[in-house]
Amino acid sequence: MCELCENVGGTLLWQDALCRVVLVEDRDYPGFCRVIWMKHVQEMTDLPVAERRHLMDVVFAVESAVRRMLQPDKVNLASLGNLTPHLHWHIIPRWRGDRHFPNPIWGEMQRDAQPAAPEKLAEGLRTIIHEALHPASG
Repeated sequence: MCELCENVGGTLLWQDALCRVVLVEDRDYPGFCRVIWMKHVQEMTDLPVAERRHLMDVVFAVESAVRRMLQPDKVNLASLGNLTPHLHWHIIPRWRGDRHFPNPIWGEMQRDAQPAAPEKLAEGLRTIIHEALHPASG
């Protein structure tokens, strides 16, 4: 049984036939999103080249939306899947004063921090991602 096959994985922001974008409920990292491949595959190289490109186009659109909405100091992109071997990418906004900086969020905590999430974060990200992936024609 695979957690990402069985569950959406967060607040759904966008999806198409190949992948979905979710907002992860993490009070320490507002704007933390995942791009999850719909079919159960483990690695990027399990996908044909065109599907790899599509997935990365979505990852880049989400990174851009997170940067536009939150203005973080840095964005971390990660595709680990050690505990959940289902292809997905993490898009994590980072700030110099966050709990783990400069360590990865899965590393040792450096300080207490409570970042403020902007109002209507999910709605804002949803709009920006949709506009990036479905630009108005003409």
